[in-house]
Formats: sequence, structure tokens, C-alpha cells
Amino acid sequence: MAKKRRLIDEKKEEEYEFAPSNFDEKEFILKERYSAKVFLFVIMFSLMIGLVNSFIWDVLDDKTIITLVDTLIVFGFMFAMKPLLVSFGIRADLLETKTLLGHYFFYLTMALGFCVLCINTLW
Repeated sequence: MAKKRRLIDEKKEEEYEFAPSNFDEKEFILKERYSAKVFLFVIMFSLMIGLVNSFIWDVLDDKTIITLVDTLIVFGFMFAMKPLLVSFGIRADLLETKTLLGHYFFYLTMALGFCVLCINTLW
């Protein structure tokens, strides 16, 4: 027996048109400028906190408690960083949450790393 031939209906492919969203160049430049200011502030602030922590390490005797105190100082100033930015006139609300979290992580590593570096080389 012969099989019936099936006719294949060709469907028209849907046409896709890409419409890019509007790009606000002024807002992008403003956000990047503020992000750079915050980054420079974080670098200077972390170096200052690391140096202060290394002086605290040198002055006090019980090193296990001082290690905890130094770490708490670094974390405490991390949580106070956003109000400090606002007091310096930097609008931290223009930055994305991911950017601020990256700056916080960079601050932690720089402050604790610089503290360890100063403890090992200066004293």
C-alpha cells in the first residue's frame, strides 16, 4: 500500500527587531565619577585604618585580644563608611549595591592587609 504524502506547512518565521534602550551618557559619567571618588576614599581610608591598627598592635601587650579589637575596628568602620561618604559630600545613593559591596570588600582586604604589612615591617 502506498503511503499518503504529507504536505508540510511552512510557517512564517517571526521577525525580531532589536530596539536598544535609551542611553543617558550624562548619568553614566556622573555614576562613574562618584564611583571613582568612593574608590579613592576607600583606598585612603583603609590605609589610615590599617596604620592606626598597627600602632594599636604595637602599644598593647595581649596580642590575642588586640587581634580581635583590630578586626572589630576594621569591620566597625566598614559599617560606618556610607555615613562618612555622605558627610564628605559624596552621594553614595548613586552607586549600585554591587559596586558598594565591591568597595566594602576591597576596604576589608586593604585595611587588614596593610595592618599586617605594617606590623611585620615597621615593628
